[in-house]
Amino acid sequence: MAHTSSRTLRHRRLRKKVSGTSERPRLSIYFSGRHITAQVIDDQTGVTLASVHTTEKEFRKAADMRPNVATSTKIGQLIAERGLKKNIKKVVFDRGGFNYHGKVKALADAARAGGFEF
Repeated sequence: MAHTSSRTLRHRRLRKKVSGTSERPRLSIYFSGRHITAQVIDDQTGVTLASVHTTEKEFRKAADMRPNVATSTKIGQLIAERGLKKNIKKVVFDRGGFNYHGKVKALADAARAGGFEF
């Protein structure tokens, strides 16, 4: 049997309970060693409604782009802004198996401040 990380196990356990609908899509986040991804997903139709990734042009040019709390805050603000443009206000937060502190908390707080409700 292949080794599964504890983060992956936590994410699987979390996804049993958290699912996005068209009324309340899922705000899913992921942190790799170098990048941060945030997506608003409607799981009923399997469609990504809005997304932000640190490989986009505006982030690649920034010299201070690292997967840290400051960048997480920018990503949180931007995903809320893009979601509101598509008339999305209420979301379900999917922390992706990551512990809710540091970068995850910063992204969530910035998304809430940007207009998302969860």
